[in-house]
Amino acid sequence: MDRPSTPEQRREEGRAARAGAPRRSLGVLADRPASYDALARLAWRDEGRDETLLAIKHQRMLEGPLAFLRGAALVMADDLERSASTTLDVQLCGDAHLANFGVFASPERRLVFDINDFDETERGPFEWDLKRLASSVVIASDQLGHDETFQVTLARETAREYQRSMRRFAAMTRLQVWYARFDVRRLDRELRGFFTQTVLAEAYDVIQSARSTATHVAYERLIERDANGIRIRSRAPHVVALRDLDSPTDAIAATLGEVLAHYRGSLPYDRAVLLDQFSVADVARQVMGVGSVGTECYIVLFTGRDESDPFVLQVKEARDSSVALARSSTNSMNCAERVVHGQQLMQATTDAFLGWHAVAESGVGASFYVRQLYDHKASVDLTRMDESRLLAYAKVCAWVLARAHARSGRSAQIAGYLGRNDRFARVIGDFAIAYRDRNLTDYVNLELAVREGRIAVAR
Repeated sequence: MDRPSTPEQRREEGRAARAGAPRRSLGVLADRPASYDALARLAWRDEGRDETLLAIKHQRMLEGPLAFLRGAALVMADDLERSASTTLDVQLCGDAHLANFGVFASPERRLVFDINDFDETERGPFEWDLKRLASSVVIASDQLGHDETFQVTLARETAREYQRSMRRFAAMTRLQVWYARFDVRRLDRELRGFFTQTVLAEAYDVIQSARSTATHVAYERLIERDANGIRIRSRAPHVVALRDLDSPTDAIAATLGEVLAHYRGSLPYDRAVLLDQFSVADVARQVMGVGSVGTECYIVLFTGRDESDPFVLQVKEARDSSVALARSSTNSMNCAERVVHGQQLMQATTDAFLGWHAVAESGVGASFYVRQLYDHKASVDLTRMDESRLLAYAKVCAWVLARAHARSGRSAQIAGYLGRNDRFARVIGDFAIAYRDRNLTDYVNLELAVREGRIAVAR
């Protein structure tokens, strides 16, 4: 049996990867082909989605350059594919902008901060996620009116924190990395040694501001009761109960019935037994975040002991990832299985009811994943951040991203590639500023297309 490589050998492997992709090359944003049309590419991506909902997506993307970036994961993946990349592949989030981090409850009922969206998860070069995070931080800062000097500092500090954190994770044992988590109530203990007390205090304030509404309160806002019992309250167009949809719902009901009946097979035995103790009370269609608008997404309301014991699952369609589409790669797993497995690998603690099922024949999609809805979930309000808070938030997101990547087992190689000096941080700063400008151009083109009536938006 061959002896396993040593940590130093793995770091040297990472340093050797610079020959094929020098660190300076990662700072260059490749030009697009003259024929490339970002809006046409996004329209292609949206083919097959519910056209009645796409106007909502376009309206949300018009809210600002950051909102546009959130809805344009494929466009950025195309830009990353054309630019230089390393061969140091990990499990990517695929959409690691700073709004895709948030607070939620672990199965142990602790509030944790982690990546919370994995629709685009796929294997790929580690720096793709970091470039998307750094670019999103710069774009958010630009929208908040911060000057370019600060934006450069912000992008570089995001990369430096990723670099420092990856170096620390490379020095940990495999199990120490696996069990590392961002427990909101134990922030000082969990992250001591990674951050200064000043950054920890700022981060704590930011995360505390994201504290969610209690799950039972969120349920009460979603639910109404009448003579027929408990049911979902329609709030068109964002939540519409099946009984209130204009289109025929028999096919939807049949598909959801099959998904719920079979998805339990992807759960651990104890969770499947627990799920069996609930009964379906109502179903509604839901409109999700910017990038997901138009895909099939449903809320399923269950009752347990009685109607005072509600429980809500979300059933969401999964499609090919933007990473795979940009790289023209294939995955042996179906789309929902890919999402679930990617989330389980990257998150330190995962939804107890996360699972999936692929439907062979369906009018509403072929692959669905299932997760809890409103389990103390909350996101940070990015519109109310000053410079110091945004910097602290970017750093903790970078720590979370490094930890998520380290779980793939290549922390030493990545740490070796990154090195200890500021070269990598500087080139990521260069890329983020360049991408801010390109994203702004795409956003302005969307505004023009809407004004000229070429793209419809919700009014």
